[in-house]
Amino acid sequence: MVSVTETAKKKIFSLLEEDGLGTNAYVKVGVSSGGCSGLSYKLDFTSERDESDKLIEDNEVRILVDKKSLLYLAGTVLDFSGGLNGKGFTFNNPNATRTCGCGESFAI
Repeated sequence: MVSVTETAKKKIFSLLEEDGLGTNAYVKVGVSSGGCSGLSYKLDFTSERDESDKLIEDNEVRILVDKKSLLYLAGTVLDFSGGLNGKGFTFNNPNATRTCGCGESFAI
């Protein structure tokens, strides 16, 4: 299960509107090889769903996760930070044993 904070929800809906996708679009999250810790997070917006994607709905946000990434992201909380130390989406992943300094990659 991937969950979404209220702050991330507001930013997601704002970006979906800017992109002309509307609030019925999906947030697609996943994991790929790379980054300084071995695995990197992916986040994208889409209006199409692949049959193999797992659909998770949390806090009115429709999230798609590919099956390969599901185990890596179980229990993850998607948040958004607009502070001075960096602006953007953050993944608070309880499965990560190590993360890089920027928080964009992790290891399990």
